[in-house]
Amino acid sequence: MPDALLKAEGLTKHYTVKRGSFASTVVKAVDGVDLHVMPGEALGIVGESGSGKSTIAKLLLRLSEPTAGRIIFEGQDITTLDGETLRRLRRDMQIVFQNPHSALNGRHTIFDAISEPLVMQDSLRGQKLISRVSELMDLVSLPRSFMYRYPHELSGGQKQRVCIARAVAHNPRLLILDEPTSALDVSVQAQILTYLKALQRDLNLTYVFISHNLAVVRYLCDRVVVMHRGKIIEEGAVETVFSAPQQSYTQTLLAAIPRLPNT
Repeated sequence: MPDALLKAEGLTKHYTVKRGSFASTVVKAVDGVDLHVMPGEALGIVGESGSGKSTIAKLLLRLSEPTAGRIIFEGQDITTLDGETLRRLRRDMQIVFQNPHSALNGRHTIFDAISEPLVMQDSLRGQKLISRVSELMDLVSLPRSFMYRYPHELSGGQKQRVCIARAVAHNPRLLILDEPTSALDVSVQAQILTYLKALQRDLNLTYVFISHNLAVVRYLCDRVVVMHRGKIIEEGAVETVFSAPQQSYTQTLLAAIPRLPNT
């Protein structure tokens, strides 16, 4: 069996929350999670709000520091990294957040948004920079004429495609997608999912796809883990979990998937 691209071992994130002047309680957002992602696969992480799935996204990228546990990327324990070493690693691990409206600076053009990582990390300038930004816009089917528009001139789906183009600018190995379609109209969600599926194939990407929408996970992912109260309670191949869920919590989630009448 090939080595996992990404592994989490005993991943834990606890918060201490004050209850009045003298009392406090510990919130176990993520509580001893073990998971792995194989090269080229799409792993779905599902669960209701507050289950810990978005916290895992931040932990895997070290955007939030774990209370305990290890995160291993390409055989390296990244929980021990800091400074420039960690910044270099993030070229290979990128994230697309839920809300494209807040992810883009309204004062920056689309060119500015996509080119920023290329300027900061690759020192691209001039025609080389314009050419690379053009390639990335082509990749997500954004007209090049949008290059010098501002975010308010784009639709929600177009803004999310800008965020995706920026995330893949350095040809990362791993892309974490944290509810990337939930802030979009239903009619636009299918378009974004189609782009994501094509990008995974064309760029040989590995996905961690976080969602409360199980129908979306079934479409995009190969394997799924189900979270509840900070723990993984079920995992397996998508079709196996969807067709024969073992846990009552998973059965409840699946029962909530909207269905067409008489289907």
